[in-house]
Amino acid sequence: MTVYIDPPSWPGHGRMWSHMVSDVSFEELHAFAESIGCPRRAFERDHYDVPSHRYADAVAAGAVEIGSKELVRRLTDAGLRRPKNRPSG
Repeated sequence: MTVYIDPPSWPGHGRMWSHMVSDVSFEELHAFAESIGCPRRAFERDHYDVPSHRYADAVAAGAVEIGSKELVRRLTDAGLRRPKNRPSG
């Protein structure tokens, strides 16, 4: 089980955000997110948006810290990337 998280460098709604992904499955990602109290509404297409104040919680629970470009590469290599404006089927 490997879940990855990038640094909280994405602004939105008055705070900074990280993206959290799995390179195995969405089921794995949802289970991990649930285990750290991340609500399902934070899931967007292929990742969870994690506010900066929850970043350390995700890392402490086992999420691996990687850069944003590497996160997208791993997500794409796993066949789980769902870019905006593209059907998810």
